Amino acid sequence: MQGACVSILCVCMYVSVLLRSAISQPPTESDTYTECTDGYKWDPQTQHCKDINECDTIPDACKGEMKCFNHYGGYLCLPRSASVIPAPEPVSTPEVSEPYNPCPLGYEPQGDSCVDVDECERLDHDCQPSQQCINTLGAYTCQCPDGYRKVGTECIDIDECRYRYCQHRCVNVPGSFSCQCEPGFQLAGNNRSCIDVNECEMGAPCSQRCYNTYGTFLCRCDQGYELGPDGFVCNDIDECSYSSYLCQYQCVNEPGKFSCVCPEGYQLLGTRLCQDINECETGEHQCTETQTCVNIHGRYQCVETNRCQDPYVQVSDNRCVCPVNKPACRDLPFSIVHRYMSITSERSVPSDIFQIQATSVSPGAYNTFRIRSGDENGDFYIRQINNISAMLVLSRAVSGPREYTLDLEMVSVNPLLSYQNNYQTSSALRLSIYVGPYAF
Repeated sequence: MQGACVSILCVCMYVSVLLRSAISQPPTESDTYTECTDGYKWDPQTQHCKDINECDTIPDACKGEMKCFNHYGGYLCLPRSASVIPAPEPVSTPEVSEPYNPCPLGYEPQGDSCVDVDECERLDHDCQPSQQCINTLGAYTCQCPDGYRKVGTECIDIDECRYRYCQHRCVNVPGSFSCQCEPGFQLAGNNRSCIDVNECEMGAPCSQRCYNTYGTFLCRCDQGYELGPDGFVCNDIDECSYSSYLCQYQCVNEPGKFSCVCPEGYQLLGTRLCQDINECETGEHQCTETQTCVNIHGRYQCVETNRCQDPYVQVSDNRCVCPVNKPACRDLPFSIVHRYMSITSERSVPSDIFQIQATSVSPGAYNTFRIRSGDENGDFYIRQINNISAMLVLSRAVSGPREYTLDLEMVSVNPLLSYQNNYQTSSALRLSIYVGPYAF
């Protein structure tokens, strides 16, 4: 126990001697004093300036209802309801002295020389994630992607549309832009200019003809068609509905055109008119050898070659004579000549249709003309032209098909033959008139 006490006493004495020695020594020239700014005081233990808590050291630092809040280098007077969240005390880390580098900044020694440090490869740079680090001699640069420009440390998108790169429309997108064309155009190979699109070669919806124009196209129709409301489809024009005078008889509408047709017994003359077919000339009749073919409007008529009826006898083609020696011939015309004709329906009246001409006249004879029979309705009359001729006139419009048989008589009076009691004779023209069914 005694030895232990002596040991402790020795230690204590040694410490006290050291303290007295340290206190009794005056300050040397190597000691330094640091002056702190207002609000701070020097702390010899930490060898740093320490903040002064004015709220504790200054009596009534805040007046009235204000509350004192200390902060670094000063204090605040705030309402009592306020609160201040103090920042955490900085953690002091021991300073690590870096090894001596005899090379300039951005270089490092390698043997007896200095080589450039690749900060990009060592990730020893402060470029943003969107930026590209490019190493340079002794340093590095942060480069923005294409379409961006650097403002401070950030990369800002460049609005390329402000520079009118596109001919028509420009659409800006992050880091780039795109050009668009108006309808009817497409982008050229440079992706900026717009060229016309030939819609006609790309399947334009024209039903017939397509014409390309600048930026668009036009649909057109063939003759006989008209463009529909949609501007694409061609609809047939019904020409027959526009006029009743396109065809003489009947109009038939066809796709893109029309055609005229004629009734049976007629044929087209040109494209619109109808002409009667002369079956007697074409041989398209069925008359026998004892019959004569008479062409009429729209058809033909077969008549007997010898149409002389008793007491008349045939003396030549179409001519019959009543012999004077036959008592029955006394009150009948001496001769009858058969003639045939055809007229159209609805002729304008009065209309001259047939001229009567005497073939032989006795000297001194006076001739008159009349309708002997066949005109019970008074559709005709005779207009005498001179002593040897007269005109048969249609006085009323008639419609066919219809047939008239008129006996047109020429009465001759010859005073020079009165002594023979045979001064008056007559001859007749038996005219068969066929009225066609149409006005052509």
